Amino acid sequence: MMRAVPGRDTSPEIKLRKSLWARGLRYRKHQRVAATRPDVCFVGPRIAVFVDGCFWHGCPRHYTAPKTRQVFWETKLRRNRERDKRNSTDLEGVGWTVRRYWECEIDSDVEAIALEIESLVRRSALK
Repeated sequence: MMRAVPGRDTSPEIKLRKSLWARGLRYRKHQRVAATRPDVCFVGPRIAVFVDGCFWHGCPRHYTAPKTRQVFWETKLRRNRERDKRNSTDLEGVGWTVRRYWECEIDSDVEAIALEIESLVRRSALK
């Protein structure tokens, strides 16, 4: 059943990308940078944006642990969070700005997030 869960092009990702595109921002999707593939990538200003799913990355507000196979899921989510931290550190180490957003943040206020990313991209372009 878990095989059917998409790893990319999720509805929060698409919602964010549509908002960024409408603002005139052009980006790459899932472009390899260092050892990772950000969900949205601005190559020129070196900005990587990740959309983290509330379940898969353990959102502090919305994550609810499954009732079965608890050890498996605890290990899985711990590894996901460790990988996220390692990827962010690696990207920042080679000069990238990293932004991570929870899917619930995008669902609740995509325009505010798009505005934040837009101002970051535009400021970087001025440097």
